[in-house]
Amino acid sequence: MNIVLIFDQGLAGAGGKSNPNVGLTAVKGGIGSALMMESHLEKIGAKVAATLYCGNEYFLNNQEEVVTKMTAMVKKVKPDFVVCGPCFNFPDYAKMAAMISTSILEKTEIKSCAMMSVENGETIELYKDKTPIVKMPKKGGTGLNDSFSDLCDLIKGTVESSSDLEDIKKRVCY
Repeated sequence: MNIVLIFDQGLAGAGGKSNPNVGLTAVKGGIGSALMMESHLEKIGAKVAATLYCGNEYFLNNQEEVVTKMTAMVKKVKPDFVVCGPCFNFPDYAKMAAMISTSILEKTEIKSCAMMSVENGETIELYKDKTPIVKMPKKGGTGLNDSFSDLCDLIKGTVESSSDLEDIKKRVCY
C-alpha cells in the first residue's frame, strides 16, 4: 500500500519558522517527520511513496494554487491513501492539511485524511464533515504513538473498505 504525506516546511525538515516561503516541493519517499511514522505504517504493509510540502507563509499567500497543485501532484503519484499531517497544534499547517485533504476527496478517487490536535478547533469545526480528521496530541510524546496507531487503523479500514470503518472513524476522528 502506497502512502503520500503532505507536510509543511517544518515537518519536511526544510526549515522551521526561519524558512516559511518554501515553494511546492515533491520528494520521492519519506523525509523529515515521516521517519517517526514508518514503523506504524509498516505494521499495515504501507510505505511512503512521496512527500509533498511547502512553507506555511507560501501556503497562506497562495492557498488556491497550493491546494490545486498538490491535488494534481497526488493524482500523478496515484497512492492508496494520503495523510495530510501530523499538524500537531500548528494552525496554518492544520488549515492547509484540511483544505488539501478535502480537495483530494472531492476531486479524485483517492482516499485521504488530515491529522491535528484539538487546539485547531476552528479548522476542525470547518472541515470535520468534509474529511476525516484524526485526533492527536499538540506536541510529540505522550499519546503520539497511539494517534499513529489510530491513523493506521483508519488507513487500513478505508483502503480495505472495512465493515467497521464508521466505528473506526468514531473512535479516532473528531
